[in-house]
Amino acid sequence: MTRSRILAIVSVVGQDQKGVVARVSTYLAENNVNIEDIEQKVMQGMFIMNMLVDLSDLELPLDQMMSSLQKLGNEIKMDIEVRLLGPRKERKFVTFVTKEPHCLQRIFEDLDAGRFGGDLVAVWSNHDVLRGMAEERGVPFHHFAEKDREVRDAQILRKLDELQPDLIVLARYMQILSPAFVQRWRNKIINIHPSLLPYHPGPNAYRQAFETGRRVAGCTAHFVTEDLDEGPIILQDVFHINYGRDSLDDVKHRGQELEAKVLSKAIQLFLNNELLVKDNKVVFRPGLDFFKKSQTL
Repeated sequence: MTRSRILAIVSVVGQDQKGVVARVSTYLAENNVNIEDIEQKVMQGMFIMNMLVDLSDLELPLDQMMSSLQKLGNEIKMDIEVRLLGPRKERKFVTFVTKEPHCLQRIFEDLDAGRFGGDLVAVWSNHDVLRGMAEERGVPFHHFAEKDREVRDAQILRKLDELQPDLIVLARYMQILSPAFVQRWRNKIINIHPSLLPYHPGPNAYRQAFETGRRVAGCTAHFVTEDLDEGPIILQDVFHINYGRDSLDDVKHRGQELEAKVLSKAIQLFLNNELLVKDNKVVFRPGLDFFKKSQTL
């Protein structure tokens, strides 16, 4: 009878230096961990390595191995993390909206298609406009009518403490979160912005692109920080403006379709645990599908 493997991905991220591969590989070999595949690269001085490993013959408790790898990471000034592969608890997220439905609609469509490694557990808004869309899908909707931002954010934080979601999604939520809110949920809030940041931050980005005669516009999915529209960028995509033929409404419509697509992809990456924030940059960490593809090439 063939023994089933216990697969995991060991991720190593930090400033490039000599000897990292040797130190990590030696530790794994000494504890009878088999390295099945490895992917590594250096980007702008940052070393990124992901190793597909089999823990079936691991000679010490898993939590001890994880702790030892973290200690090793501290010694060599690298972030080292172990992600077990296989069945895991479904992650959950909350979506914040205002009045525009396009991003929420795409989220529902992708949920129906099984594209998310998690579930939408609530839709919250500072308006009541999209209540019907959420409740039609059986998702609880809550309208936070309070106008004072500090009071409203405190109300929301209390409900978040009750739900404990893995992710907060701002699906065209046209409100600025307080610094205390952002600090509490750092690197767990994803926003979609209707421009290619850092160009055209703030509101009316499509109008700015249209009126300045740009031939290309786009959108940005990013993590939220205390600095408006300056958080680590996850994904960006573009569409073309046919200047002289397209109206501003054409530009907005094309942009909204792209916003929904890019935001949904960013959510999928987060829920699949494929994103890591390091030095205010987003690092992509491959999952098992990546290594499967590489082994068939």
